[in-house]
Amino acid sequence: QVQLVEFGGGLVQAGGSLRLSCAASGRTDTRYTMAWFRQGPGKEREFVAAITWIDSTYYADSVKGRFTISRDNAKNTLYLQMNNLKPEDTAVYYCAASDRILYSRDVSGYDYWGQGTQVTVSS
Repeated sequence: QVQLVEFGGGLVQAGGSLRLSCAASGRTDTRYTMAWFRQGPGKEREFVAAITWIDSTYYADSVKGRFTISRDNAKNTLYLQMNNLKPEDTAVYYCAASDRILYSRDVSGYDYWGQGTQVTVSS
């Protein structure tokens, strides 16, 4: 199994930037697809971005061009660079991992989850 811990959330004004990190520990020698999801107040958890173990990247339309997902395998860390943030980006952001699918936008595709980090964007 792998354990995931997110860092980097906070309060930012609209138009600002934040960088989220997700540190993985445990069984990190396995090839994982990693992803970011978010859950806003009163909303279902939704896909934000994913990066496969062959470094293909995928984004939700709502964040394409503003967010960038990347990974540093040597540090066992996943990142999400968020630029030009909007109030509608306000949510708890979750890091997720899967060792059984190459790519998925569904919550059900991922078996390992972090505890989440709050991102609040003020207008």
